[in-house]
Amino acid sequence: MPLPSFTAPLIELQSVDSTNNYARQLIEASRLTDGQPLPDEGTAVFAHEQLQGKGQRGKAWASQRGLNIALSIFINPGFLPINRQFELSACAAVAVNRFFANYAGTDTRIKWPNDLYWQDRKAGGILIESGIGSSEAGESYWNWAIIGIGININQITFADDLPNPVSLLQITGKEHEPLVLAKELRQVFWEEYRNLRASGFRSIYSTYNEHLYKAGQKVILKKENSIFEATVNHVTPAGKLAVKTSGNEEFDFGEVEWIIK
Repeated sequence: MPLPSFTAPLIELQSVDSTNNYARQLIEASRLTDGQPLPDEGTAVFAHEQLQGKGQRGKAWASQRGLNIALSIFINPGFLPINRQFELSACAAVAVNRFFANYAGTDTRIKWPNDLYWQDRKAGGILIESGIGSSEAGESYWNWAIIGIGININQITFADDLPNPVSLLQITGKEHEPLVLAKELRQVFWEEYRNLRASGFRSIYSTYNEHLYKAGQKVILKKENSIFEATVNHVTPAGKLAVKTSGNEEFDFGEVEWIIK
């Protein structure tokens, strides 16, 4: 199935609770209106201010007004089986890493599963939300997905409870226009998404592991009440973190926590 041409709008908002929430409202509005189609793939929502930004695992994503990227992109990944959802996560992570590295350089990395890191500091994150349907035969399928991306651009002061944040301004010493960068980021994501849809996961998977944070290095991980040292090997095609301790182990997202000093 060919990928639609890139003509979808980018909606610019001065303030919103969450760009992901706004994108969901667009989807719900289409479902409540007879004959109203879903938004075009690639439709994006950008906000200068997010009042209730969301991060992974229910955490908040705080961002000062007018200084950063808060962007959500609507897609319809029906070509991808539900049990291969990590492929979509990796696609987004590769796109965000590629975009940021264009400005911040080769110290840009993907921290499993899909955080954006520069050296040992967090520059951004990705939150993917999706609508899943079920056929009469009980098979699940994608109705839609929203790729939510937050990246620190010009912010230089952060909340005390954030242990290791960094912004593009702090890295480069230069200010950038967040909306202009958001438009560029959407284009980069679209190119990687088109690659996933047309050519499969192989090249994206290879690139993901090539830029994996701490690959080949020892790290400290926490599982429940146990803290242990491990060497990061790679991330599996199913999205598990493969490490070497006394043997070889694999962990699902949420099963272990990074301890970064």
